[in-house]
Amino acid sequence: MGRQKPLFFPSLSVWLEMISLLMLLVLASVPVIRVQAWRPWPRLFNDSTSYPDPVFGSSKRYEGSSEFVHLQYHMGPVLTSNITIHTIWYGSWQPSQKRIIKGFLRSISSRDAQSPSVSEWWSTVQLYTDQTGSNISSNVLLGSEKNDRYSHGKSLTRLSIQSVIKGAITASTRPLPIDSRNGLYLVLTSPDVHMQDFCGQVCGFHYFTFPSIVGTTLPYAWVGNSAAQCPGVCAYPFAVPSYIPGLKPLNPPNGDAGVDGMISVIAHEIAELSTNPLVNAWYAGQDPSFPTEIADLCEGIYGTGGGGSYTGQLSVDKTGATYNMNGGRRRFLVQWVWNPVLNYCFGPNALDK
Repeated sequence: MGRQKPLFFPSLSVWLEMISLLMLLVLASVPVIRVQAWRPWPRLFNDSTSYPDPVFGSSKRYEGSSEFVHLQYHMGPVLTSNITIHTIWYGSWQPSQKRIIKGFLRSISSRDAQSPSVSEWWSTVQLYTDQTGSNISSNVLLGSEKNDRYSHGKSLTRLSIQSVIKGAITASTRPLPIDSRNGLYLVLTSPDVHMQDFCGQVCGFHYFTFPSIVGTTLPYAWVGNSAAQCPGVCAYPFAVPSYIPGLKPLNPPNGDAGVDGMISVIAHEIAELSTNPLVNAWYAGQDPSFPTEIADLCEGIYGTGGGGSYTGQLSVDKTGATYNMNGGRRRFLVQWVWNPVLNYCFGPNALDK
């Protein structure tokens, strides 16, 4: 008679592995609650999903919820001294396009514009402080400019933006100043320049330069003109994706859908650069590699009731152009940002402030 095979009892380590796997399966089935802003990304929809209605019911208060937002200060520096924006115009730019963008940048600190104004919008950004209690600076200045005619070609990567900045600060003629204390470096690309992840994942982004590439650490942002590539995504609501029926584009306040669409993205990035320049200051979430910042929380919200695919209540001028803020001699459409005192998205054109 042969020897009977003994019963198998898993060891402690095997039991622990089995329990860990079971816990992962359980957690994977639990829905994760996130603050999610609407953007007309094609990947959000499939054949079995209905498109969002442009207007959600009679109640228009969708400016964000404080219940699930845990914006925290992570003790890093914020920009409390005078902020100077140095601009790199990459590619081919028309003078009229530059005037619109520079007009917006100048209006951030202007006190002359009629309410609701861009400077009033910036006052929400100013509510954020560093560990000493000092607020974000009220002074945002337009600094030096540099034209770059495709020094790195018409296809760029996220990392090559840092090489563009290095070229601007080391140029033999009229280099941009190296301003690591107060400077923000804004790289703007023309419609014919292709950027890694542009349209599919990002309309703009910000980070800081690596000393190994640029020689110093400088906070910077990139924003692209989407007019020739994806205006329905990155110039929304001045252009509308073809796959969302029944949604009509709004008229841009400065007559240029691509540039007017850039304005809100530029505002978005400058607000986040000021409150989180080294990605260790103000953001929600536990991973600094993928932070949810003060403008991310309010993406797509431009007025009272904004949320879903509804922009919120906006103003229309006598020419039919849509805007929500005044800035000097121009008007702009700028997304709201998260107010840390009220604990929801807010702008100077709020009807219930």
